[in-house]
Amino acid sequence: MSGGTGSLGAGGAGSLGAGGAGADGARGLSFPTSLGTSSADQIRLLGQDLTADLMGKVSFGELAFWLVALRRPTPAETRVFEAVLVALADHGFTPTAIAARLTYLSAPDSLQGALAAGLLGGGSRFLGVTEDCGRYLHDVLSHRPGRLPADDAGWDALALEAVRETRAAGRFVPGLGHPVHNVTDPRTPVLIEIAEQEGLRGPHLRLFEAIGRVHEQALGRRLPLNGAGVCGAALADLGLPVELLRGFALLARAAGLLGQIAEEHRRPIGMDMYLTVDRNAVYMNPDQP
Repeated sequence: MSGGTGSLGAGGAGSLGAGGAGADGARGLSFPTSLGTSSADQIRLLGQDLTADLMGKVSFGELAFWLVALRRPTPAETRVFEAVLVALADHGFTPTAIAARLTYLSAPDSLQGALAAGLLGGGSRFLGVTEDCGRYLHDVLSHRPGRLPADDAGWDALALEAVRETRAAGRFVPGLGHPVHNVTDPRTPVLIEIAEQEGLRGPHLRLFEAIGRVHEQALGRRLPLNGAGVCGAALADLGLPVELLRGFALLARAAGLLGQIAEEHRRPIGMDMYLTVDRNAVYMNPDQP
């Protein structure tokens, strides 16, 4: 079983830890975790007693941050983090919402299927931009030699260089543009202001703002800084792992999708959506251009 999932390797999952006590205490199995554990009369989470220390005392947003970062966020961090969750919860009849509603129409007995269908649509065009933008900004900052800029002029120079390199490579700058908000995404300035108020307007947000100021010089047109992108910048400034930022966008959208499904249950429109497309389908010969 060398190298296999269930191998009895030193320190690996399922290893015979000395003195460990797991589900099979007789064999001394040990599965380390810094998250949740339970016994017959107690549940512990993050080293805390769930009922005595957390329930009614910690908000869900604060707990979500804590579960990933393994540290309790400050009140300032909690405010910015929860502002991000609110910003990403719902944006109307997006493809994720439509997918959830139509799945619920097709399988009303599977609420989890409808919710999952909407979440599966979180990718490079919707929701996933949160992570894409955070990663992009993080990469630019981590590859910059020396100190970070000290003023807007320095940030603008760094941003312009990054945008030009991205365009030369034939790639898009994540966080630029929005299919509805053609001039300004209303979420962007508000989240930046909240971060500023809480002293958390860090290098990722400053670089993102600079991209908003200078990208027209490289791209030849002006695009808005979108809400998903600014959320990615704000989350990265909170020190959260950039490779997990999409998860926070999905966490936020799960609440919005549940609202969409609830509304579909109360006032259904899924059948109208389906019939609108189906009744207007027109056959096209595959040889037609």
